[in-house]
Amino acid sequence: MARIDYKQSGVNIDAGNEVVRRIKSLARSTYTPNVLSGIGSFGGLFRMDPSLTEPVLVASADGVGTKLKLAFMTGVHDTIGADLVNHCVNDILVQGASPMFFLDYLATGRLSPDVAEQIVKGVARACGENGCALLGGETAEMPGFYTDGEYDVAGFIVGVVERARVIDGSRITAGDVLLGMPSTGLHTNGYSLARKIVFDALKVDVSAHVAELGTTVGDALMRTHRSYLRDVQPLLAAGRFKGMAHITGGGLTENTPRMLPEGTVAVIDRRSWTVPPLFNWLQHGGGIAEAEMLRAFNMGVGLVIAVAEADAAAVLRAIPDAWSLGHIAAGERGVEYVGGRG
Repeated sequence: MARIDYKQSGVNIDAGNEVVRRIKSLARSTYTPNVLSGIGSFGGLFRMDPSLTEPVLVASADGVGTKLKLAFMTGVHDTIGADLVNHCVNDILVQGASPMFFLDYLATGRLSPDVAEQIVKGVARACGENGCALLGGETAEMPGFYTDGEYDVAGFIVGVVERARVIDGSRITAGDVLLGMPSTGLHTNGYSLARKIVFDALKVDVSAHVAELGTTVGDALMRTHRSYLRDVQPLLAAGRFKGMAHITGGGLTENTPRMLPEGTVAVIDRRSWTVPPLFNWLQHGGGIAEAEMLRAFNMGVGLVIAVAEADAAAVLRAIPDAWSLGHIAAGERGVEYVGGRG
């Protein structure tokens, strides 16, 4: 009887060891003084900042959805890692938390050390930019489970905020001002609809140059999800932010109400910003209704911030690319659009 080894079953232990070897230096480059362990341990060790009086841990986990299909088509994998980190950073930032450490999970059918290294390079780069340690992770080779050349990634983040500075939206009242911050594109949501429009309805190739976009389809759709930490973090201590919403899946319509207390409605002025060409191109190409666009995509608004009217001018001065998006009114919790495009 012929002998069978693990490699013949589809799992290459040597490739896994090569991935670990390549990513060790990438992970170490993100370490902060509070990291107490190295890559290779069964668990990552992280020391809590002793200067915090009443620390509250804020944790989140997410992926990048079917944006991965664009990565497979374009062969661009390093931005996927950055997308993953920045999405998770924003998810805890809206509660006032600063990131401490991040872990990633990569699963694939057949492990490619080159692709894995590209992904982790993006993760490490974004962790460094956000002051967040890449504390550990997992790379799983699962033959027969994923199609060759495809993979899935997930990210897990833990941050911290002083209990007195937790932002939960409870202080939001009618008369408060809503500020918007621009996205860099689709970020990490709406790609199933975008792919259907681009490849099924328009039948456009990923490498095609589109005049309205000023770039190729692939470049437009692969733009990295923006982190808002650097812009927002310096203002957290002042306590001016009453609420924040990261505009992800569900768009402005579904995400903005997540920060609102009962009895308040977000009134968003559709005339307050110019929708980026990418969203207009997708809407026209797919014949998508305006209401559906506002639920499926961020429409150029990546972060919504609620502040008191008296604080709005100061925050706008501190964040140059923010603008007045609307206001809070009394009413049933939700979103009301005014000045719509029809």
